[in-house]
Amino acid sequence: MEIINKRAKFDYFVEEEYEAGIVLTGTEIKSVRNGHCNIKDCYGIVKNNEVFLLNMFIGQYKEGNIFNHIETRSRKLLLHKKEIKKIATAIEQNGLTLVPLKLYFKENKLKVLLGVCRGKKTFDKRETMKERDIKREVEKNLKKF
Repeated sequence: MEIINKRAKFDYFVEEEYEAGIVLTGTEIKSVRNGHCNIKDCYGIVKNNEVFLLNMFIGQYKEGNIFNHIETRSRKLLLHKKEIKKIATAIEQNGLTLVPLKLYFKENKLKVLLGVCRGKKTFDKRETMKERDIKREVEKNLKKF
């Protein structure tokens, strides 16, 4: 099961990608396994040499009763020190943004694919839409034959 942030590829140029673990509680991981998660409006920050995801929505777990979690709390990511330093310098010096591209399970552990991204302008977005339309037309024509 994967949760993909389709909006990220449309709004940003992805310059580097990092795979990170994420610290979750029991009800959060159960809710993600059920597919009650959204990373559309989510972004990452570096604070005290640690990386956090903000605005990541994980819905309440139905059977969680009093042990349920706060839905949009900030969640800590697990990365190596060298990777954190590299991300921090890119964000501070180059004015880039840390955006989650995908959530997926790898060997029963939840992983986040982070992208260090540069924002697109409106004319870049129009070009992306043109390329997508051309690709769709080519695939459509190939299916006819």
